[in-house]
Amino acid sequence: MPLTFTTAILRQPCCEIVHGITSAKLGKPDFARAVSQHQKYAGVLEMCGLQVRMLESDPRFPDSLFIEDIALCTPACAIITRPGAPTRTGETEGMREILSEYYPDLEEIASPGTLEAGDVMMVGMHFYIGLSARTNREGAGQLMSILKDHGLSGSMVPLKEVLHLKTAVSYLEGNTLLVCGEFIGHPGFERFNKIEVTVEEAYAANSLWINGTVLVPEGFPETRSKIEREGYPVITLNMSEFQKLDGGLSCLSLRF
Repeated sequence: MPLTFTTAILRQPCCEIVHGITSAKLGKPDFARAVSQHQKYAGVLEMCGLQVRMLESDPRFPDSLFIEDIALCTPACAIITRPGAPTRTGETEGMREILSEYYPDLEEIASPGTLEAGDVMMVGMHFYIGLSARTNREGAGQLMSILKDHGLSGSMVPLKEVLHLKTAVSYLEGNTLLVCGEFIGHPGFERFNKIEVTVEEAYAANSLWINGTVLVPEGFPETRSKIEREGYPVITLNMSEFQKLDGGLSCLSLRF
């Protein structure tokens, strides 16, 4: 049975977003446009049945709106991560207090482990953990131990080309994966029904299932059509300013 999400935690973009980490070479994000797109994203989550909690922007951390990376919210516990990008390590400040309002059990990744939750894909009670430039084997190992303690399981997936695991693979429930690039034909995902995303539409591989509806970035019609043909209702969102910062739909919220 697919999980039902009831809550989303987001963080407002700060004007320092223009200094965020990126390899996209698409230019600087427009702050006002980013705020507008972020508001629409929050509105769509509410349309999908989630209660949205919006945290204040944090100008100390340009990438802090990509809140997914700093915590993993599971059905059994929440885990505060330890981001692998040095400029992001302080983003976890205050999250223990916030998440304790929702979770009696809180865990944390410790040094020398690094883990960003953009590298973690939940499939039922199992979690695929990408080994990347941001998530190291120590951090992934700590996460697997935590998951086991809470009756969950995990496995590691080495990455070769992409920033985060969910940059190129997304679970749409119903045993269906959206896959692109190095994950097309990946032996670790043989059991899934796969929707292949072309190189030209690679950004759309980070689409987001929310309570039966799939959110897809605007401007990728082939991927949208493939998802719709599998029977999923689709809502598209303009993500242009976040794409400039290597950020996708899943990056902008914690969902549980």
